[in-house]
Amino acid sequence: MAKESGDSLFAASTTAGSPEPLAARMRPRSLDEFAGQAHIVGPGRLLRRAIQADQLSSLIFSGPPGTGKTTLARVIANTTASRFVTLNAVLAGIADIREAVEEAKRHRELYGRRTILFVDEVHRWNKAQQDALLPWVEGGTIVLVGATTENPFFEVNRALVSRSRVFQLKSLDGSDLLGVAKAALGDAERGYGRWRVSFEEGALEHLVDAAEGDARSLLNALELAVETSAEPWPPAEGAEVLVAMKAAEESIQRRAVLYDKDGDYHYDAASAFIKSLRGSDPDAALYWLARMVYAGEDPRFILRRMIISAAEDVGLADPKALGVVSAAAEAFDRIGMPEGQFLLSEAALYLATAPKSNSTMAFFDAMAAVEREGAEVPNHLKDASRDKHGFGHGEGYLYPHAYRDHWVAQEYLPTSLRGRVFYQPGALGHEGERRGAVLERREAQVAAIYAAESGGGRAASSGEDGLVWSKEGEARGEWRSRAESSAPARLALLRSGLFDLARPLRHDRVLVLDAREGYLVWEALRRCPEGTVAALVRGGRERELVEQYASTLPELERPLLVEGAAATATAPELGEEIGFSQFDLVLGRELLGGNPEAPALLRRLAAEFPGARLVLAESLPREGGRLSALPLAATGLVDEAFVARLAVFEEGFYGSEGPAALGRNKAELIALFDEAAGLGLLADSAFEEAAETYPRRLSRDELAAWLSPRSPYGERASLAFTPEELALLAEAAVESTRQRPFAWPLAALYLAARLQRPSAGLDT
Repeated sequence: MAKESGDSLFAASTTAGSPEPLAARMRPRSLDEFAGQAHIVGPGRLLRRAIQADQLSSLIFSGPPGTGKTTLARVIANTTASRFVTLNAVLAGIADIREAVEEAKRHRELYGRRTILFVDEVHRWNKAQQDALLPWVEGGTIVLVGATTENPFFEVNRALVSRSRVFQLKSLDGSDLLGVAKAALGDAERGYGRWRVSFEEGALEHLVDAAEGDARSLLNALELAVETSAEPWPPAEGAEVLVAMKAAEESIQRRAVLYDKDGDYHYDAASAFIKSLRGSDPDAALYWLARMVYAGEDPRFILRRMIISAAEDVGLADPKALGVVSAAAEAFDRIGMPEGQFLLSEAALYLATAPKSNSTMAFFDAMAAVEREGAEVPNHLKDASRDKHGFGHGEGYLYPHAYRDHWVAQEYLPTSLRGRVFYQPGALGHEGERRGAVLERREAQVAAIYAAESGGGRAASSGEDGLVWSKEGEARGEWRSRAESSAPARLALLRSGLFDLARPLRHDRVLVLDAREGYLVWEALRRCPEGTVAALVRGGRERELVEQYASTLPELERPLLVEGAAATATAPELGEEIGFSQFDLVLGRELLGGNPEAPALLRRLAAEFPGARLVLAESLPREGGRLSALPLAATGLVDEAFVARLAVFEEGFYGSEGPAALGRNKAELIALFDEAAGLGLLADSAFEEAAETYPRRLSRDELAAWLSPRSPYGERASLAFTPEELALLAEAAVESTRQRPFAWPLAALYLAARLQRPSAGLDT
């Protein structure tokens, strides 16, 4: 039954000899007596002003026991001119709600008086009971003031919460509780002010500490300690009462940890535990673990949460963490409690002290991509055991174990997702040790993607030592050719040689010319972490590839991108685009070999970027690998005489009179640099030649492109050999590298100089 404030639970005796508990007698009657919660009832706060002005709208007070929820309701009852009615949700049902509503309607109609309905433990009402109140709250017949120890956003009808202002009360701190105790000791009317109560050193502080933020718990303990320290009770007025430490300790035993395995405190404690593990705080992790165990939490629940944390928060930074926690969970099933506490502690400490990585969250980015588009499985990744002959499933798949380091650049994502990056390796622990290899392979993969998409281009000079040729649109053949011929290994050698000569400083400002897929850009970012890297990209697709990869980096560490051509880029244009135009280092890859405008390019670079160091990497296809160097005769498909004829042909093809599409040889490149130096465009010129090898296999696709009449090599070879001989050559070349990769030579020249502005009058 609903009770009005006059005979409600707020009515309390005002005498110290009353049977009412001290906590009830000392309940504050006004905001001035209210302890704590300054964040909501302090001077100038909204709730304080609303109570004082008697302009309350519906409210919900949420917080632990003993923090003042019911007390605030009493203050409102003592302050408001509205009719104040109370219900306890544990005892009241729908009939009581209807009765309270009818009374509220009657008072509103007859007297124009509002009704404030205080519902204690409001979360105890089921949905039907809460719904019964909703229309009257919404219509203004009732102003609801609810109190709950649970999270109202989870446990209270969402519609009720949305029509109420929620205030969260916090556990009282030590100074607030000490003030509550002193108020009770000094109040002659309701407390113990009629006697001279004193405490042994530390006794009162013990009561305050043991109350753990609960004013009601403190007052109950204080009452027991004081009234058992004088025999009989009450003593004569003015008598001295000494509370010993032993009495204080006996009056407030260790408080049961506030914990409800179905409520907020269950989830809050678990949340605090996991966040402590994630934050690498072993002390806090042990505390929250102990708190859950002390409160009777199921250890298997704790172990399940730690297994999740091992994968989510530690992840690949320490893959052993998952095994450690799983082993602890398995061992716990055999041992149980209390010895199982050692297992819980070991697992928690391992997780708290392990390096952290949440890179497994990449899965959800991949899941989002799956939801957005249902991409087809690439043909070469399909199951070849069923439809290989009918549909070509599995055709073109490269078996990684057949390659060096058991890896080969190969397209594994659907075509529509080419170049997408989901996984971002962390820098700590096990994952950090493998990070470099992951990034190196990813960058090589992106380079291969770009080569496949770019089609023909200057394939003779920028492809596999000038040997792979593909007409426009043959992207798949180009991809397989580059992948199978170990293009990533070749590019890695070129990049390594270039940066070894460049020796960039950590704070250098670097410009990468014709950045293409960004293969040089990523190394420049690693070498110059305190500088800036700008990349000149040809167009939209190049920008997309670089931006896609750059998105995995922190924003301040990403390269600055500018669309344009190396032959026409000007410093003012760059300055307008990225904010500056002065660079310490200018890098490029294979810009001069097949470029008839190379002299003009050097003049422009000197004019636009004077003072910068220029370092270029140029492959030398004329001096690189040749088919005649393969062990062709050992296959039995061709004889030594044929190999000798092939060697003579290749010597002529790669000689100084070879096709212009193969680009300049070493002597021509050095002469080009010397000429630029003679014109005063370059200073401190340096050259380094590299003659290295990398393991390479040859595929039928690659040989088909190599010997095609559309390629310079194939066009010239068709004049020296019959079609039958060329077919045998292709078979012999594939067979010669099938069992074991061939050590394929890479010839390259690295050129370095300091750019100088051309002298006046020189045509640029």
